Amino acid sequence: MTHKPASPRVETVAGGRAHAAVKKPWYGSVPGLRIFLSPTEAILPVLTGEEDAAATDQVGPTARPADVPPFSRPGSVLRASPGAAARGWYAPKLAGAPTTTRQAEILNTGIIGAPTGIEGVVNGTDNLSSTMISHDAPTAYNASPRKLTSPNVLIIGTVGSGKSSFTKTVMVMRPLLLKNHRAVVFDKKDEGGEGEYAALTRRMGTEPLRFDPDGTGTRFNLMDPLIAQGTGLQGQMLLINAVARIARDDTAATEWEEKATRHALQLLFDKFQDTRRAATTTDLMPYLGMVPTDQGLSGEASERFHQAGLSIRFGLQNLLETYAGVFDGETSRHVDLSHKLTTFDISQLPDSGPAIPTVMAIGNMWLMGRLRQERGFITNVIYEEGWHMIGGPSAQLVKSNQKLSRSLGISNVFVMHKGTDIPADSPGYTVVQEAQTVYAFRQDRPEDARWAQETFNFAPDTTTTLMGLNPGNCVFKYGSNPETHIRHIRSDWEIEVTNTDSAMAAGDTPT
Repeated sequence: MTHKPASPRVETVAGGRAHAAVKKPWYGSVPGLRIFLSPTEAILPVLTGEEDAAATDQVGPTARPADVPPFSRPGSVLRASPGAAARGWYAPKLAGAPTTTRQAEILNTGIIGAPTGIEGVVNGTDNLSSTMISHDAPTAYNASPRKLTSPNVLIIGTVGSGKSSFTKTVMVMRPLLLKNHRAVVFDKKDEGGEGEYAALTRRMGTEPLRFDPDGTGTRFNLMDPLIAQGTGLQGQMLLINAVARIARDDTAATEWEEKATRHALQLLFDKFQDTRRAATTTDLMPYLGMVPTDQGLSGEASERFHQAGLSIRFGLQNLLETYAGVFDGETSRHVDLSHKLTTFDISQLPDSGPAIPTVMAIGNMWLMGRLRQERGFITNVIYEEGWHMIGGPSAQLVKSNQKLSRSLGISNVFVMHKGTDIPADSPGYTVVQEAQTVYAFRQDRPEDARWAQETFNFAPDTTTTLMGLNPGNCVFKYGSNPETHIRHIRSDWEIEVTNTDSAMAAGDTPT
């Protein structure tokens, strides 16, 4: 069946304009068939301010454009019947909300890019964009093109800022999931009579290497053969001078003392080169003070040489006598790197005195020698209370071994409360400036926050930010990239393992 199209007719509406109107077809009046009618545009008067003269006379000689509400403009025909609208007949189910172009801009929001890529390990989330922050210093150093020129990491923050939990999670636990990664930790914080990493170390299937002042724990040999294998006679001499300086209240060795130490080491190496037993610090003592006979020294010079050697000897003897069983024998057999996590528990050694920095210094040189024999691994070396290594006599060791550390795949992680503990004229200050991965947690004092801002070229307002950070939040920067405010996030298992407040939590246990 065909029907003749309805002929248009002309209607005049308000404003004097003519609109073409279409006559409804015959089935438009038949119930049940009206649903086949096409929607028609509502003919509504639109006020634009350009009405005819009669309208102009009503509003004045200078008519202004009139504001037309959005629902007064022609648009989609809204169904009066909710049932028809629900079935989708020709019209939307719901009436749209009026808006403007400027208001609708928010519907097309900008997307903030993540400050880092996805390589490495997850650190947390960016507080600005809520995107994931992933970074691992060795991974960034080995990237192509290289993103960092130094794999060293610095973590600073006051007590209770969350830096210890962050270090355990991001620097130890998560990197161990990566291929050929392992960690070595110098554990300083006491947690129930042992180091805070003890429980984590046992979960990884090994026991921490415990150092006790009474000599019942692990022993570290200052003359361990691995040290000479890793750094040679020069490295061994640097270690002896560093330990002697630590034992003598930071008194640096003179050129005469350095020469006497080198001569004593040469005599000792000649004596023990064909023996199975490793030389010990006790074996070195008789040679310190011996005068070379082939140097043509005068009587006065010979005496001065002798006195210089005795000065080093007496300093080392005081160390051996004070900590008998810690430094006066061969290195304990269970000291090795056969596990993914190796922990040197120095939490029971006294905070003051030479014991802690001496263990760290010997451990650093021992690692150099051991890793020369076991290449192919990335090793994160975490120094809790790291200012012992870069703020004192051991700083020269770290600085001189920077190039060797990179070639052996070592990433040194120094954890400390504040950077102002490091003297500006110390070789360790250079090590800090070369660290290209920095995590700055809350700093309570303005001078400490200002030090971090100036040293790492943070934005000027970061000083205020550092003093107001919540626990678990830090300012992160790597390479030449701008700093990022991140929030560290841990899983339930990580929270359990990294808990460092067991002593305080014990007070909340109901009786």
